[in-house]
This record gives sequence, C-alpha cells and structure tokens, in this order.
Amino acid sequence: MQISQLFTKLLTQTVVLGVSGIVLFSSTNVNAAEQVVLKYGTFQGQISVEELSQFVETGKTTPTLTAYLEAAQQDPALARKALKAGIKADPAFLNSLLSSWAGPVLVNQIGEVVHPPAGQLNQQALQTALSESIKQNGEVTLLGAIQNYPNTSVELEGDRLIAVYERLSNLAELL
Repeated sequence: MQISQLFTKLLTQTVVLGVSGIVLFSSTNVNAAEQVVLKYGTFQGQISVEELSQFVETGKTTPTLTAYLEAAQQDPALARKALKAGIKADPAFLNSLLSSWAGPVLVNQIGEVVHPPAGQLNQQALQTALSESIKQNGEVTLLGAIQNYPNTSVELEGDRLIAVYERLSNLAELL
C-alpha cells in the first residue's frame, strides 16, 4: 500500500507542476491586448493579436485578414514591413530614451497608429507597452506596442501606418 500511495503522491505533484508550468509560460502578459481593430479610413474590422502576429512573423494571412487588407487596398508586404521594423539598440538605452524628453515624442508618433479603441491616447499605457516590447525583444516595434498594450483591445490606424513607419525608420537611422 505504501508504494501505491507514494506513486499517487508523485503523480499528483507532477500534474500540479505541469499545470503550473503551463499557466506560467502561457500567460506572459495577462493584461495585454487580445484584439486589434484595423481602421483604414471608413473601413473597420477586428482580428486577434495572435492573427496579426502570425502575419507579421510568417507572412501568412487568414482569410479574414486577407479580406481586410484587400478592402483597405493595402499592400500586405508593406504593412508587414511597417509592423515588423523596429528601432534596435541597447535595451537600457531605449528605456532611457523613453524616459527622456524624446519619450513623449516617440510615444506620440506611435500613438498616431496604435491607441485604445475610440479613445484618447494614454501615453503611460503606450509607454508601458513599448517598455515591455524592449524588455522582450530589445527593440521598439509597432507590433510590440500592439502585443503589449495594457488593454483588451487596441486600434491600428492603417492609413497612418506607413507614414509613422517612415518616421520611425528615420529615427532608427539616427540612433
């Protein structure tokens, strides 16, 4: 009987450890955005952050995202490039940049494209998202801002995407 009790106890501990690991590793940022509202002028559609991330990382689109890009007359390759391109530098430098006089300028630039649905830009929330992106990837990207935005949904102003991307690219060249 002792062997069966020992086995049961070991099995229970293994299951608890496994479940704890799954919870720990699957919830990297509990408060991060889950949905993206894509806006292109009067066009508006909703996709998951996971769907957008898959598109940016692999180039693969879902039927929904393909339809949205076509309806908005957006070049998928250019949109992907704009969401993926980043300002790469030492994470400590990027965080100090966010804390300096340039931080609000950078946050406002990104805030033209990424912001809460139908609301005013929350600079602190976006700065938190950018800091988290820096911590995870060592760079500032529009996708990182979306993935780490501390709200259940976020709007992506697609018609401003390329202009902001170009300004961020120019800033990245200066760094």
